[in-house]
Amino acid sequence: MNTTRFLSTLDDLGVNYIENEPMFKHTTFKTGGIADIFIKVKSVGELKTVIKHANDEKIPFFIIGKGSNLLVSDSGIIGAVISLADMDNIEVCGDRIIADAGVPLSALCIKARDNGLTGLEFAYGIPGVVGGAVFMNAGAYGGEMSQVIDTVRAINCCGVENQFSLDLCDFGYRTSVFKNDVLIVTQVEFKLQKGNISEITDKMNELLEKRKTKQPLSFPSAGSTFKRPEGNFAGALIEKNNLKGKKIGGAMVSELHAGFIINYDSASTADILKLMRYVQETVYKNDGVLLEPEVLYVGEPPLDDILPYKNASEIL
Repeated sequence: MNTTRFLSTLDDLGVNYIENEPMFKHTTFKTGGIADIFIKVKSVGELKTVIKHANDEKIPFFIIGKGSNLLVSDSGIIGAVISLADMDNIEVCGDRIIADAGVPLSALCIKARDNGLTGLEFAYGIPGVVGGAVFMNAGAYGGEMSQVIDTVRAINCCGVENQFSLDLCDFGYRTSVFKNDVLIVTQVEFKLQKGNISEITDKMNELLEKRKTKQPLSFPSAGSTFKRPEGNFAGALIEKNNLKGKKIGGAMVSELHAGFIINYDSASTADILKLMRYVQETVYKNDGVLLEPEVLYVGEPPLDDILPYKNASEIL
């Protein structure tokens, strides 16, 4: 890993980067240690160039949007974190919107509303950016990104770009081909429908008000901590086991919505991981349901074995 030569190349190319950047500044959980290099790219071309040189110098890299679904190790991230947040161009073409990966979902929804396009109301208030939302097939209130997508452009870890029609995206519940095959979403074309601006606005405001009253938006979190188990709801199972308000360090199961673990008092990532694992153990032992994390962990492994369980045999 030739970091010196890599940084020299970034300087020559005029790429924006920061060394030794605290990741708590870039995640909605407000936790995470130091990233060796934090890079902000402005275009697909610049992203491809950075990836090429990272590969040439054997620099490991990780892609980030707004960090809204991430738990970053307290020990930080070795190598480079590449942020797509500055890739934020957005264009309306009739009943379609073409958006770069770094466009915030809130901005996407507002652009659709202002142009009288309906279909994205469900996404208003979901934190994060277009790329991450497609990667995870984000959804809420009966809607999912897969319902409004026409095509997706993405590149692989070698910088080769391809276009994916909807049938090639392999969308499922909180997953996609981009997650399973480690592809980097760069641009998305949404297919929407003409609608009434007033009605769209009312629906967006209604769903946003639901979020404000039912979700702990005043505390740092990553949204829903666990995926919805088949035939049930994670929050309902957690509440059934009297875990609302359960604390480990600075992490707590929200008293407003049990499906959220929040950073209520300067939590570390380790605090959050320990609480996630405790919730998994309790729910599995009492209800036989293993809750699968929706948040993604990245970075160096914890010093002690506190990562959430991936299968039931780990608990037994």
